[in-house]
Amino acid sequence: MPKVSVCIPTYNRANLLPYAVSSVLNQSYTDFELIICDDGSTDNTNEVVSKWDDPRIRYIRQAVNGGRSRNMRSGFEAATGDYFIKFDDDDAITPEFLEKTVAVLDAEPSVDFVCTNHWIINQNSERIESATLENSKKWGKDKLKKGVIPDLIRETFINQSLQVGSTLFRRNCLVEVDFMRPQADGCEAFDLLVRLASAGKQGYFLPEFLMEYRFHGGQTSLKQNLHFLKAKVFCIDSYKFDDVELEKLRSQKLAATQQVLGLRLIENGDTVEGRKVLQASSQVLGREKKVVLGLMMSYLPISLRNFALEVFRQVRPKDYTEKVREQ
Repeated sequence: MPKVSVCIPTYNRANLLPYAVSSVLNQSYTDFELIICDDGSTDNTNEVVSKWDDPRIRYIRQAVNGGRSRNMRSGFEAATGDYFIKFDDDDAITPEFLEKTVAVLDAEPSVDFVCTNHWIINQNSERIESATLENSKKWGKDKLKKGVIPDLIRETFINQSLQVGSTLFRRNCLVEVDFMRPQADGCEAFDLLVRLASAGKQGYFLPEFLMEYRFHGGQTSLKQNLHFLKAKVFCIDSYKFDDVELEKLRSQKLAATQQVLGLRLIENGDTVEGRKVLQASSQVLGREKKVVLGLMMSYLPISLRNFALEVFRQVRPKDYTEKVREQ
């Protein structure tokens, strides 16, 4: 059996999948299997996969689209390696990723997973150094030192410094926490890392840029944003921490996420639900300006509401993620 199982879940990304798969086949470390799990794609993904003639590749195709988490879980359940990594079909790993992360797990038996830093790439697979450095700073990766992560709960739950797609896990630690929860669909990576930390697992940070994370226009939509926010509210609400300070931070993080969700619901026309979520948020955070503005906007006709939001988006400064997606 191979030592490493690499899983790439995919759905209607036949144009991007070859870049992700090639990054695995070009690894300097070769003792792996590659599991491509297809969530019922309606494009030519099946045809693209059939062109690879490599015995290390296994293709699992779902009969119907069942959701991200369920599709990821199918790849995880099919895995046979001692080590496991999952990354998305629009991303990639650098040629030395497996060699360097496997070496850490082999040398550090107490470590359950090793996470690396990552490049930001655009839709043309070009590395954007400025966005990479800004992303690293935003999520606190620039402050993490090489070695065992001292406060894993804080890094996963508060700072959200780590990323599943740039992480190699011991498969048995993922079995212990039941890998991906279906209720967390859309926010499953954040949820998995927090649950691993809560279970007392040990993480190791390797500050080298050994993965490529792609920003492109196909990632963003109001529907996707709502799905993610609802899943994140579920996740944060499900955690309970013994530490009093952490529990207070959890309550604040839940309210902040509810605030964003409420505003997005109002934008989507789900006015009653949006107001209800905003009011729940304001019980913790108070009546912040954006909440008051959101509630006021909820009484406007939806056409005027969307016009006002579009004007706001046009005048506010764009962050590095939006700039990369436009390239």
